[in-house]
Amino acid sequence: MELSATITSVLQAYGLNAPEYSIVRINSGHINHTYKIGTEYILQRINKNVFLHPEVLSKNLEAASVFLKQHAPEYLFLHTLKTTSGEDLTFDAEGYPWRLFPYIKNTVSINEVATAQQAYAAAQAFGQLSRQLQGCDVSKFEETIPKFHDLSIRYEQFERALLHASSERKQLANRLINKYQAFKYLVDKYVDLIQSGQLVLRIMHNDTKINNVLFEHGTDQVVCVIDLDTLMPGYFIYDLGDMIRTFVSPASEEETDVSKVRVRKDIYQAVLDGYLSEMGGMLSHEEKLAVPLAGSIMTYMIGLRFLTDFLNGDTYYQTSYPQQNWYRAANQLHLLELLESQV
Repeated sequence: MELSATITSVLQAYGLNAPEYSIVRINSGHINHTYKIGTEYILQRINKNVFLHPEVLSKNLEAASVFLKQHAPEYLFLHTLKTTSGEDLTFDAEGYPWRLFPYIKNTVSINEVATAQQAYAAAQAFGQLSRQLQGCDVSKFEETIPKFHDLSIRYEQFERALLHASSERKQLANRLINKYQAFKYLVDKYVDLIQSGQLVLRIMHNDTKINNVLFEHGTDQVVCVIDLDTLMPGYFIYDLGDMIRTFVSPASEEETDVSKVRVRKDIYQAVLDGYLSEMGGMLSHEEKLAVPLAGSIMTYMIGLRFLTDFLNGDTYYQTSYPQQNWYRAANQLHLLELLESQV
C-alpha cells in the first residue's frame, strides 16, 4: 500500500478524513516516522523492528498518566488520542503500529542547542518529568527496548559485530575499533555503579535530545516533554548523560567534520544546573558522585552503537548515505575524548 493510502486508512481509524488536512513529514529522529496533520495532530508510525512490543509503550504511558493525574494534575503530560474503537494504537497492512497525538499549538521544537538558557530549560524539563514521577511504582513499567542503555550489553553486541563483520567494513573501521576498545574501562565503571547499588532505579525519559521538548514559540520556556517511547525504568545518568552528549557540542552527531565538535563549557554547566534544580533533592550523595561520569558513559555507548551498526551492515539506524554510521561513530569518539580530557 502506498504511503498516502496508508495514512488515509490510519486517519480513518481515528475518525479523521485525510483530504481535509495537510500532511507534512517531520524529518527528525532515527527510529520512527512522524507527520504533522494539519494544525491539530501529530501522527507517528512506530518502528516495529525497534519496538517489538508496541503495546508496552501504551501501557507505560497509561501508568505514568494515572500517577501524574493523582500526584501532579497540573503537569502537562502528552497523551495519545484514542481510535474510534477506543484503542491507543492502530495497525496498517504491513503490521506497523500508528498513534495520534494532539498538536500543541504555539510551540516549536529545535534540533540544536544555541544558548545556555535553552540548555537549562530543557534539562530542567527532563529533570522535572522524573521528579514528578518520583514515588510511582517502577514495577508497573516495562522496558520498551530491553537493556536499552545497558553499556555492558552494548559492548557485548559490539564484540559480536566484530566477529561477524565483513573484512571490508572491519578494515574501514580499524582505527575506530581500536580506539573504542581503549575506552572499555568505562564499561567497568558502569558495571561497578550498577552492581554496587550506587544508582537508584527510577522512571526516566531515556532519550533526552533537545528536540524532545517543546518550547513556547519565541521564548526559551519549555511547554512539555515529548517522545515518550522510552519512558521506562532507568538511571539518572542516562538522562543527564544523553543531554550532555547532545547539548554541549555546537555540531550534532551527524557532523562529518570532527574539528567542529567541541565542548561548550557554559552549555555543560547549564545542563547540570537545570537538571539538578529539579533532581538535586532526589539524588543520593552516592548518585551525585556519578555525575561527572554521565556524559562520557552515554557518549561512549551511543558511539559504540553507531560503530556496531556499521559493522553489522547498517541494519538499525536510518542512513541516507554510505558510511554514515562510521561518521557518526567517529563524531562521538571525538566528543568522548574531549569529555574525558576535562573530567
